[in-house]
Amino acid sequence: MAPAALAQVLRPLQHLFNSQHLPNLLIGLDVADDCAVYQLSATQAIVSTIDFFTPVVDDPYDYGAIAAANSMSDVYAMGGEVLFALNVGAFPGSLDTAIVTEILRGGAEKVIEAGGVIAGGHTINDNEPKYGLAVTGLVNPARIFTKGGAQVGDVLILTKPLGTGTITTALKRDLADPTHLHRAVNLMKRLNRSAMQALQAVGGVKAVTDITGFGLLGHALEMARASGGKFLFEFNQMPLLEGAADYAAQYVFPGGAWNNRYYAESAVTFAPTLTEPQQMLLWDPQTSGGLLAALPPPRLTDFQQICIASRQPFWVVGQVVSGEGIEVLL
Repeated sequence: MAPAALAQVLRPLQHLFNSQHLPNLLIGLDVADDCAVYQLSATQAIVSTIDFFTPVVDDPYDYGAIAAANSMSDVYAMGGEVLFALNVGAFPGSLDTAIVTEILRGGAEKVIEAGGVIAGGHTINDNEPKYGLAVTGLVNPARIFTKGGAQVGDVLILTKPLGTGTITTALKRDLADPTHLHRAVNLMKRLNRSAMQALQAVGGVKAVTDITGFGLLGHALEMARASGGKFLFEFNQMPLLEGAADYAAQYVFPGGAWNNRYYAESAVTFAPTLTEPQQMLLWDPQTSGGLLAALPPPRLTDFQQICIASRQPFWVVGQVVSGEGIEVLL
């Protein structure tokens, strides 16, 4: 759903499960975050999430793997590890069963890579294919990442390039260069697990989210508001997938990019030298995007060393300053 519609739908439900009366429900509907978190003991809490979507690529195995990586990403955004997952699928009755098998195989092998298992699932008939996972993970309650907690002075790091939305839209319009698409597919299939582990290992990190359907700016705004600060980004520091800027210049964006801008543009200020296509790349919905984290500056060198050792890329894209909303510099 578009951000504005989703906010309207959820508003009447947010106070039905008041956290004051449910002390073990650490994160639920009354707080906008990436997963529900329910505490079991002093050292263990359940992390639960669900995600599914229609195909973004043509290859059924890749579609299943991307959908699974995207579904598990929310667990990593909370600092947790995947325990098990349930398949969620909707497929046309006329679809070749071999194709469905490949979709499920792609998802299953990605869950195995995450160290989890597929423990069941549910499917229905539908005219348009849809696939994803309901994921259960574990996290130490003392080490949960949330969208809040960023402090003035923190540096903002991003762990995957942007541009999957515009490139997969180019595919749907028969405009995508095969090389650009191949790199985007590999990026979308990459788990955020090593990025999460690096953030946990360096310590001192509180504010993290993953960049998915609301685009970089939509998810960053949620973090900024939850933290009570202002996020200052530098566009020239943003990593972009090869080809993304070219498709953006042709205004090849999914409809969700315009929905994201409509919902949150009043809280974002752009440098006047930034073109509209450049701005739109920051609203572009991402599939299985990277983690955005606020990192205390004294931890940056250690984090860099951990990432080098684990071959985990990251980019410093901005900082947290006093104020509210988001500002994007050139």
